Amino acid sequence: MFLARFSPRALVGKFERFRSRSRRSLSEYRLYTYLAILGPGIIAASSGNEASGIATYSSAGADYGYTLLWSFIPMTLCFVVAQEMCVRMGVVTGQGLADLIREQFGVRWTAVVILALLIANAGIIVAEFVGIAQASELFGIPRFISIPIITIVVWWLIVKGTPKRVEQAFLLLSLIFLTYIASAFLIGPDWGSVGQQFITPSFNFESGYLFTVVALIGTTITPFMQLYVQSSVVEKGLGEEDLPMARADAVIGVVFANIVAAFIVITTAATLHAKGVTLESASDAATALAPVAGEYAGYLFAAGLFGASMLAMGVLPLATAFSVSEALGFEKGLSRSFREAPIFLGIFTFLLIFGAVVALIPGIPQIRLLVFTQCVNGLLLPIVLSAIVLLSSNKEIMGKHTNSLSFNVLAWIITATVSLLSIMLIGKTIIDMF
Repeated sequence: MFLARFSPRALVGKFERFRSRSRRSLSEYRLYTYLAILGPGIIAASSGNEASGIATYSSAGADYGYTLLWSFIPMTLCFVVAQEMCVRMGVVTGQGLADLIREQFGVRWTAVVILALLIANAGIIVAEFVGIAQASELFGIPRFISIPIITIVVWWLIVKGTPKRVEQAFLLLSLIFLTYIASAFLIGPDWGSVGQQFITPSFNFESGYLFTVVALIGTTITPFMQLYVQSSVVEKGLGEEDLPMARADAVIGVVFANIVAAFIVITTAATLHAKGVTLESASDAATALAPVAGEYAGYLFAAGLFGASMLAMGVLPLATAFSVSEALGFEKGLSRSFREAPIFLGIFTFLLIFGAVVALIPGIPQIRLLVFTQCVNGLLLPIVLSAIVLLSSNKEIMGKHTNSLSFNVLAWIITATVSLLSIMLIGKTIIDMF
């Protein structure tokens, strides 16, 4: 009996069980580490799927069916590269993007970036409040009730809540985007065609098609997301040992956000494309889906719009407050009180109240407002992306974590391409206006 316990077969069995437990413990440790770091990347990427983004994705599906699904593959690559650089800079330097721009490029360039960001984000915040109003009205709740209540709830969460609670609330709001995936499966599109269009690029030189492609890319990468994710990483206090997990969070966030966006295109393509429905806002898509795909699909789409607007109206003022405070050297942070960080929390409060008040004005021209903010963002994007590449390839700042040569080439190609497309989008928008 004693010898049997120490036989080769028994020893091998004990070793295998020990190794299995060790692997399981290591896997559990990695999972817990990721869950602790989880947040900035997913929240930043998901917040880009806000009211104007949903309107763009819905219009792409309604106008062109599945033919634009291929564009999500290069868009995801571009988005991952931009977010990864910002996460890496935040972890390595412990500084926000606006802070680094001020230090490396001077006050004038910082002032240009912050002014443009302030104007663009203020316009988008108004659009998010309009999105909240439209979504609540689809459920029979007047905007004069929903907007004040939501404003108070978001303000109380950010100003009175802890950083951990705020992050948890944002992550829960990100889960609402799953309603778009559910609505697509509820409708039951032709999955064979969906898969084929994902891997088969199709090109159409008709102006509307090109404009939609450019709008999709411009909607996916916007400056506030890069500014927010870097500030959020710094706020979380991540160190260099957390960099692999922080990168994973950024990549998973981008992939999740773009999967959701693709399902919005699939949903509207499967239902509204054949009907020739023209959409101008995200609420138009929810309204149009109900008679075609059933009221449950319409309600799911409306719930997604509500959650998306809620997330963006929390993230956008925060991103702006972080950036302005970093640029001007003021105290900042979700753990700070009004007495400790009056400028940071004051900017957040002002933007929230401004967005709510303007959205309550009857007949607010949402489309014109979005066009204007899109133009400002389009002008700002080349500056911000160029600054990101220059900063992340600076050895004095990044040390051993600087961009590699191949990564730098890829980053500059993406920056040039996205910047050119943004300028084309602005040009097309101005031509259409006149």
